[in-house]
Amino acid sequence: MTKGSEIDRDLIRTIAELLNEQDLAEVEIEKDDFRVRVTRSYANEVVHMPAPMGYAPQMAAPALAPAATAAPTPVASPAPEDLGAHPGTLTSPMVGTAYLAAEPGTPNFVEVGAKVTEGQTVLIIEAMKTMNQIPAHKAGTVTRILVEDAQPVEFGEPLVVIE
Repeated sequence: MTKGSEIDRDLIRTIAELLNEQDLAEVEIEKDDFRVRVTRSYANEVVHMPAPMGYAPQMAAPALAPAATAAPTPVASPAPEDLGAHPGTLTSPMVGTAYLAAEPGTPNFVEVGAKVTEGQTVLIIEAMKTMNQIPAHKAGTVTRILVEDAQPVEFGEPLVVIE
């Protein structure tokens, strides 16, 4: 191993730490004849499970009916577009389908009034048959849930308000 490769490994480790600290997906650096690209692995944040069978359109109504009678889905008074600038609003990092529980018939990850810690899963978004955990961006109390179970969401769409 050469001294130059040790420096390169130290640089890559430093960049990887930066990715994690700043919650970045990728960093690429190029200088003269040296180029390095470091991509963050989301393996720890992906839930590998079979596609939720109960969320199929023909079965969605029965799976959602008990939850609707147990606790009404909170609806925000201001339009969700108005909440995008609110510092407590957690927005969707991707396009997909939002699910409030890990699978049909199980309790939701969070409810309005629940205390959450930073990094705690508040919902999942299915994108390309992969279930992605969406963590709370800060600690606090969930004051609004702006999406319904099995609702399609767009990138940047407000999902939850944590105050």
